[in-house]
Amino acid sequence: MTLFDTDIVIAGAGPAGLAAACVLGTEGHRVTLIDPAPPVTCEADAGADLRTTALLQPARDLLATAGAWDGLTASATPLWTMRIVDAAGAAPVSRDFEARDLSDRPFGWNVPNWALRDALLSRVMALDTVETRFGRSVTGLLQRTSGARVTLSDGSRLTARLVLACDGKNSPLRRMAGIGVRRVDYGQTALVFVVGHDLSHNDVSVEVHRTGGPFTLVPLPDRDGMHRSSVVWMDGAAQQANRMSMDAEAFTAQVQDRSADVMGPLRVLSDRAAWPITSALAERWTGRRFALVAEAAHAMPPIGAQGLNTSLKDVAALRDLGGTSEIGSDGMLDAYARSRRADVAFRMAGIDLLNRSSIAGLAPVQALRGKGLALLHDLAPLRRATMRLGLGSGTG
Repeated sequence: MTLFDTDIVIAGAGPAGLAAACVLGTEGHRVTLIDPAPPVTCEADAGADLRTTALLQPARDLLATAGAWDGLTASATPLWTMRIVDAAGAAPVSRDFEARDLSDRPFGWNVPNWALRDALLSRVMALDTVETRFGRSVTGLLQRTSGARVTLSDGSRLTARLVLACDGKNSPLRRMAGIGVRRVDYGQTALVFVVGHDLSHNDVSVEVHRTGGPFTLVPLPDRDGMHRSSVVWMDGAAQQANRMSMDAEAFTAQVQDRSADVMGPLRVLSDRAAWPITSALAERWTGRRFALVAEAAHAMPPIGAQGLNTSLKDVAALRDLGGTSEIGSDGMLDAYARSRRADVAFRMAGIDLLNRSSIAGLAPVQALRGKGLALLHDLAPLRRATMRLGLGSGTG
């Protein structure tokens, strides 16, 4: 009988890797979590990652089962309504998609990324099934039918039943496993910042489409008597580079114009951060005793809250399969690859179509987009099916 140092090695302690360690460790598997960076916690969002993540119902339930949700409740803003506005025409088209059409719970909860990391890290540290090796990276990977072995940057070695690559869209472990990736560069950049506004967001997330990419306002908790939202603004890389260098007054004027005044007058409350918009899909997801998870397997533009939520569906699939199959077996990994790749490919195709239609400046495309939005919303069965799909209740 083969003896292993650990059941599962997880490379990468970003949100997906931390979540995988929480979920799989809570299931009783011995987990070793490895990351080259030391653990960093943030007691406030000043100076931290400005991005936020909308955790949809399935993601919230997964984290609750893993004992990580309680640490997020104070920072989470419920998302009861998703409002989509097509502002390309003379008469904007606006439709609200209401969570109450489906259940008595919000679509999801918007959480600052720094708070998400803190809650997940705190839960990881509390689990006696999880060992952390921060400040070290994986430098070698040996895959065999009987198990896998990783070599770390400090020279130590670990044997495991399964190695999970949660190390991001430029995954070193993916390269070590000899797995290629297909990429799409949209020529866009996302600007991320926080705004204040006089109008209450009323737990409504608003996605405004015109040209260049969507402009999305996601609710944040009020602070110092001010209503606040996090903004993700996607547009051409050259235009965004110019906006990053603008003074505050000029930048605020452009933000106001692009928002189509959906929240009234806006005040930019934070610095700006910029992120390139690309998508990536691994050519295969698994190898012997090895699996890609989250952005190591798939990355997509930040539209429809599909990014991390899709990654957490990877984690949920591994949890479920680990309860019915031998950890790291060919049967488990084949089932994981089949189920997750099909779901991800479907979602990525939809996001790609929506993003390209938002980029397009052609009047016929914009007119068709507005009519499609109205049709999607106004036919009740189609509206509810679309919302269920967005939450992860189906793959189409």
